[in-house]
Amino acid sequence: MNRRGLLLILTVFCILLALGVMITSCAKPPRKPEAALDTPEHHVFSGNKLLEKGDYAGAQREFVLAMQLDKKYSPAYVGLGLAFGYQNAFPTAYENMKKAKSLAQKPEDKVNAHVGMIRLYSLERKEKWINKAEDEFEDAIKINPKSSAAYFYMGRAYKFAFNFNKAGEMFKKVLDINDKYLVEADNEWKVVQKIQRAAPGSLIGKKIALIEEITRADVAALFVQELLLEKLYEKRTPKRFDTSFQAPVKKFEADRIVKAEAATDIQSHVLRTDIKTIMRLGVRGLEPSPDHKFFPNEKITRAAYAMMVEDILIKVSGDEKLATKFFGSKSPFPDLRNDLPYFNAVMVMTSRGVMEAKDLSTGEFAPMGTVSGADALLIIRKLKDELRFF
Repeated sequence: MNRRGLLLILTVFCILLALGVMITSCAKPPRKPEAALDTPEHHVFSGNKLLEKGDYAGAQREFVLAMQLDKKYSPAYVGLGLAFGYQNAFPTAYENMKKAKSLAQKPEDKVNAHVGMIRLYSLERKEKWINKAEDEFEDAIKINPKSSAAYFYMGRAYKFAFNFNKAGEMFKKVLDINDKYLVEADNEWKVVQKIQRAAPGSLIGKKIALIEEITRADVAALFVQELLLEKLYEKRTPKRFDTSFQAPVKKFEADRIVKAEAATDIQSHVLRTDIKTIMRLGVRGLEPSPDHKFFPNEKITRAAYAMMVEDILIKVSGDEKLATKFFGSKSPFPDLRNDLPYFNAVMVMTSRGVMEAKDLSTGEFAPMGTVSGADALLIIRKLKDELRFF
């Protein structure tokens, strides 16, 4: 027998061996429960909790344990599909979700599988994804017109598609049904309402509106593209021309100085153009460090944001007295001393209604708290209203 024939036999043998392993695996009887809570339902419940925490490996383990107890348990495949989806393994994610749909027998399992597909489409967001999500939503509410999960996750899908009006309608429906996802829907609805009031006009503004904690780079983009700060400064600041006589000076090679980059850590950043514009405009709190670093991914605090917005207000209004207006004043916030460097900025912003306390029940301002994209946009909208007086 020649070498080619031997290789063919070995290949066929390997294929048959692999098929045998698969058949044996499929024929393997379900695992016997080892504890009272060793049930498919409990493992799926635990897996979903781990998904919420971002522990995708732990979630996968729980969903597999559920499958070992019941190979036809549809919710376990939904969970496993989502676990793969969160890790951007979408081909495997969709395979598991389709398996979940084919195994679903009970109405609640069918709805759960349709909702799982909505969530996957919302994660991947490929071409026409929102239309596919809408189809799954329609199928889900045909089975259960009062499915809180279907309305909630369709609301999130619309939010990711920047259709904030429809998103708000979906979250409102969850509150009207008054069943599950009440707290989550209420929080999402409040965010959508803020975004609607802020009315972001640019695509980058809409994208940043969905971010829970914005960065220095995000703020730079918002000031440039939403506040239109460059045009605002040009409009409010008169141009100055030097018409004095300048004697001709011959430049020698030794006099040529190569100027260092203002920030060396933004070259590959997607918002580099906006960052460079902001550094040129010189907004307080968004300057580069002495060692030429901008730190684009550093989270913005509420105190820092107040100082930035105060600086813009002073420059546009021309009212330099604002910078010291509240020196020595008593602090109305229990978590804000009047000797802090950002106290005056916080007072200027809150006294004009541009910003407000983080917790209205306790009156705390939370100066070291982060700023969401929706809050940042709403503050910019209020600042625009304030600037109309100047």
